[in-house]
Amino acid sequence: MSGRVSTTATSSSLRERLRTQLADLKMPGALEALDDILRQVDSGQLATGEAVERLLGAHIALRNARRLQTAMRSARLPAVKTLADFDFSFQPSVKREQLESLHTLGFIERKENVVLLGPPGVGKTHLALSLAVAAAESGRRVYFATLADLLHSLEEAQAAGRLAHRLRTLVFPSLMVIDEIGYLPITRTGAMFFFQLMARRYEHASTILTSNKGFEEWGEIFGDDVMAAALVDRLVHHCHIVNIRGNSYRLRQHADLARRLHGSSSTSAVASAELESRRSVKSKRQEELHTR
Repeated sequence: MSGRVSTTATSSSLRERLRTQLADLKMPGALEALDDILRQVDSGQLATGEAVERLLGAHIALRNARRLQTAMRSARLPAVKTLADFDFSFQPSVKREQLESLHTLGFIERKENVVLLGPPGVGKTHLALSLAVAAAESGRRVYFATLADLLHSLEEAQAAGRLAHRLRTLVFPSLMVIDEIGYLPITRTGAMFFFQLMARRYEHASTILTSNKGFEEWGEIFGDDVMAAALVDRLVHHCHIVNIRGNSYRLRQHADLARRLHGSSSTSAVASAELESRRSVKSKRQEELHTR
């Protein structure tokens, strides 16, 4: 009995010391998981080495989650997308090996670019966001914007006399994602600002761009064939091009919804017809009884 009390007191004392040490080390994830892990150790479910691994894993998981939340806010990512969520079976033109290789983020280390081309709704933004999320999880600084929003911010900076400072700031992110090139018309001034930004980031940091237009149409987008040619030349010098040729996910979702609604309507129509038939039979029977 006395031995059991002593053991319990020692175990409680050890637990408190571990709590103090983890708090001092600023390891809230491990601190939160401590009691459950110690219970598994006491019951023999975990060996000591496994318990240490679980504690460190809990801390790393919480740190990564918080890092991603912070990165999401600073990067202005509109959503969290992952490669695991991408439906390769619906877009067979996308090479899984190429995307898996890009998600190792070696292209960021080498300061290379990624351009995703294809019609609306095929998953370009999804893939761009999944790369941005992977970069943010690895601790890299990420910045996301549509081309329209980016140019608007640069025009505001110019009006405030801070264009040069803004351009310098936008060179710093290890990865910049510029979405929706070609969807909205841009001014010649906006095109010049974009060219300046891309020229500054060239061989200094990685940029991901998505567009519904092929490179041969970028002269029309930017209103200047010469500028567009120079821009494309810089982008593709160190670049991974993902050309998606497929159907729209959104159109597929709309088609699925229409089929479900049509199926529901057909079911309702059949049920109504059956009910009307039963009513007709009942009415005839009542007439026969009345005649008799």
